[in-house]
Amino acid sequence: MHRNDSPSLFSLVDFAREHRKHPTASERIFWRAVCQRQLGMRVRRQHPLHPFIVDFFVPAHRLVIEIDGGIHREQREQDLARDRYLATTYGVRVLRIDAKLVERDLRAALWLVRRAM
Repeated sequence: MHRNDSPSLFSLVDFAREHRKHPTASERIFWRAVCQRQLGMRVRRQHPLHPFIVDFFVPAHRLVIEIDGGIHREQREQDLARDRYLATTYGVRVLRIDAKLVERDLRAALWLVRRAM
């Protein structure tokens, strides 16, 4: 893609790239497990699905994985609207996992992902 093709999408790609450089602690823990093939399949992180960037995306299962920190407790309606948009526009399912679960019990978080797949 050339810069002039779609400035907003290009900006989204740049933004995703920056997020990959500066993950949250829980995203870093989850990604380390994914890199060690604990899920056994390809996972993309900070993947653009215009106009959003999703934390993790499992293309083979059309599964979006969001690692939710505390702010998400206060924005449930926005998250639900975003999940509906992603489902209807891209045909994906969204799995939301609490960041504290990833930090306290990674095995349980990975089990939720496997079950969703």
